[in-house]
Amino acid sequence: MERNGEGLVVACLLDGTGGGEVLDWAGVNRWSTGDGLLWVHLDYDHSVSRRWLRDQAGLDPLVAEALMAEETRPRSLVIDGGILAALRGVNLNPGADPEDMVSIRLWSDGRRIVTTRHRQLLSVTDLRESLAQGRGPRTAAEFLVELSSRLVERMSEVIERIDESVDELETQVLTLQSHQLRPLISAVRREAIGLRRYLAPQREAMTRLFSERVDWLNDVDRLRLREVADRTTRYVEDLDMARERAVVVQEELMSRLSEQLDRRMYLLSLVAVVFLPLGFLTGLFGVNVEGIPGAHYKWAFLVFAGLLALLVIGQVVWFRRKRWL
Repeated sequence: MERNGEGLVVACLLDGTGGGEVLDWAGVNRWSTGDGLLWVHLDYDHSVSRRWLRDQAGLDPLVAEALMAEETRPRSLVIDGGILAALRGVNLNPGADPEDMVSIRLWSDGRRIVTTRHRQLLSVTDLRESLAQGRGPRTAAEFLVELSSRLVERMSEVIERIDESVDELETQVLTLQSHQLRPLISAVRREAIGLRRYLAPQREAMTRLFSERVDWLNDVDRLRLREVADRTTRYVEDLDMARERAVVVQEELMSRLSEQLDRRMYLLSLVAVVFLPLGFLTGLFGVNVEGIPGAHYKWAFLVFAGLLALLVIGQVVWFRRKRWL
């Protein structure tokens, strides 16, 4: 788990072989370029972190403000030979919705890496553990590649689950009732739309990352970043496909509901046609006035009921001949 001491989530002096030494605020402030590659990971919402970014980190004011921005969309740009990037990862914290994506901001000039976040991001926790085991990134370029790759890897599980949910919906549309299926379709579409909202601009950000020309990014790093960008593009396409399939499922559901309604209305129309003459005759013979035929004949009711039954049978035979039944 990540710790949070006065805004400092973790600080690590990378040794260039995959490991690193964990530092506190004092160690961060003592660091100089000759000591090696420094990674500082902060909670940007903490006052100590904000004060350090503004006054002690020696960052361009534009970079410092970007690292402290509360709301940001995925993007990347080069400033004075360094890369500023804002990326998003799926929210896999307990009780959270995956489409409520967690943002992470990154600045690196090749000699130092500064990342900020407010909510915990498991991809960063993975990086910390890999450094602790001596299998972490060795350079700033590798750190950028590893972070981007881990963000995308975490997304794959969520997107695969969305695809499986759509597969189930396509099967269930033939069995479940509409009141059971509608909220399921809405939930899948909402999740896909929420993820795509940030993945689409992140695709553009990743595309820009591998095309940026900075001294500390070599061709191998750019190829790896390009692979991450391609995977992000594929996930965006998968989300688009899932949304389209969900729309098709919803249309199929509405078509089935329309057919059911048509059948019920058709049945009600036939029932109305059957009972219309019966209602007319019973109403006519039920008038309480003199002169009603059979009023004094003891078998009049049975005869009348028999005539009504014959009338119904005749209507049913006629409907069948017309293929209305």
